[in-house]
Amino acid sequence: MKSSVFPVGNKYLFPGVGGPEILNFFHWLGAVVTNPMIIGNKWTPVRKVVDRAGAMVKADKLCFCMVVDPQKNLAGLFAGTPEAAWDKASDLSRKLHITYKEKPFRTIISCCPPMYDELWTAGKCMYKLEPVLADGGELIIYAPHLKEVCVSHGNHIESIGYHCRDYFLKQWDRFKDVPWGVLAHSTHVRGLGTFENSIEKCRAQVTLASQISEDKCKQMNLGYRDPNSIRTEDFDNRENDGVLLVPKAGEMLFQLMHPPKWAGGNGG
Repeated sequence: MKSSVFPVGNKYLFPGVGGPEILNFFHWLGAVVTNPMIIGNKWTPVRKVVDRAGAMVKADKLCFCMVVDPQKNLAGLFAGTPEAAWDKASDLSRKLHITYKEKPFRTIISCCPPMYDELWTAGKCMYKLEPVLADGGELIIYAPHLKEVCVSHGNHIESIGYHCRDYFLKQWDRFKDVPWGVLAHSTHVRGLGTFENSIEKCRAQVTLASQISEDKCKQMNLGYRDPNSIRTEDFDNRENDGVLLVPKAGEMLFQLMHPPKWAGGNGG
């Protein structure tokens, strides 16, 4: 069973069984649109690509989309075409897998579960919470067990670092030959920002508290905290102070009840 913000549908076909070309295109397209505009939203350019690619498979297709609640119980099972089953399952998933908050937080302690044993997957602890991170705030990925950036893509990631989307787009000739999926991962973890006059200004600070060294964090354009210096209980029950503790981050999506424009809302 897959517990995700939205069920998969045609993603089982593309990019599921696709090669690196469509995988990289698919992920970079999402990064260009930006993570807050994609994640948790049903009809996006990325979904249109997925369904367009799925339509190229002319065989009859029957899809079962399971929706699992946060307690890992089966909450719904939808059958039909990949498009129809995904559509219905997504509606239920939106009710179960999104936590809404009234206001953004200046400090978020995002506790990474042991199942995320690389920063490649632990990045979810940032991009599932970016929508409720305040401008100028700090999100700390608290992962004392984490030792690796990524076994498969670590060399690329450590070479380019973590940056906002425009850092890459406005220097495209420099980065166009890096696997686009790696570029997408970089922007998802670092979050929104601008790049003007060769100066990058990210919307918020992302700090890593893990076994990855301070020097390597600085090399990758991330903040560093010694995980031994953090007592998570010190951050609990402080939402009225603008501090949010998420004990098991990466599965639930957090969104504002009245999101700003950069997150697809009508606010400021």
